[in-house]
Amino acid sequence: MSGLTDTALVVITLGVMLIGLAGTLVPAVPGLLIIWLAALGYGLAAGFETWGYWLFGLITLLGIAGGVVDNLFTAAGAKIGGASWWSVAAAGVLALVGLFVFPPFGGIVGGLLGILLVEFYRLRDWRKAWAATRGMALGCGGGVLARLAIGALIIAAWGIWVRVG
Repeated sequence: MSGLTDTALVVITLGVMLIGLAGTLVPAVPGLLIIWLAALGYGLAAGFETWGYWLFGLITLLGIAGGVVDNLFTAAGAKIGGASWWSVAAAGVLALVGLFVFPPFGGIVGGLLGILLVEFYRLRDWRKAWAATRGMALGCGGGVLARLAIGALIIAAWGIWVRVG
């Protein structure tokens, strides 16, 4: 590729990655997936070569870890707040329903409403139900911060790939 084409590829890839990084701030947007797809597109266009394979492997592992960590933070926050596993499961189901019915924020509302209602039904105590809901919200916030940090790490790994490639 020519220098101009290389530069355009890097600028476009970085732009898409930054959109994905902004998307990590919204729980319903697959920001890490967007960043990963941008790295994949870069690799397909520019070539992987030796460092590209290793760094794309690292990028893939970081993306998977980001999804796992996000879910762990949310569930742990709910459990710390006193939620039962049934409430966490109901929140997951209602979050999916909310995501499809009222995107992009319906997932957040559905998940929090799921915890609140199931915990109230289970305990008959609004304060305890609210504590579990607050715990899940805090866990979700921790998940957002983790996704943001992991997204930045993925972009940094890609930057190294661009530099050494």
